[in-house]
Amino acid sequence: MLDVVSAALNVVDHAHAVVAAIPNPGQGAKPPGADQLEKILKWVAWIVFGMCVAGVLIVAGRMAISHRRGEGGEHASGLAWVFAACILAGSASALVGALVGGGS
Repeated sequence: MLDVVSAALNVVDHAHAVVAAIPNPGQGAKPPGADQLEKILKWVAWIVFGMCVAGVLIVAGRMAISHRRGEGGEHASGLAWVFAACILAGSASALVGALVGGGS
């Protein structure tokens, strides 16, 4: 058990060293075209969030149809995957900021 904890701590230390080596562009001047890139990223975020809502509604519809037929239970994993996608999409900015923006 101690070997597993030690190995996990070594992995965390190595990951921290790798993340610390990533250059931080800081809060300097934006490169040309950065405003258009931000606009595209905002559109992508809206599309992804719309897909997350559609995914929940689709799973709910499939669950309702299955319940009507006397089936059920197999859509819970689909809902779990949709929720996982929602969490990942919602935390994307924070995850990237934590990895790249470390000290800013």
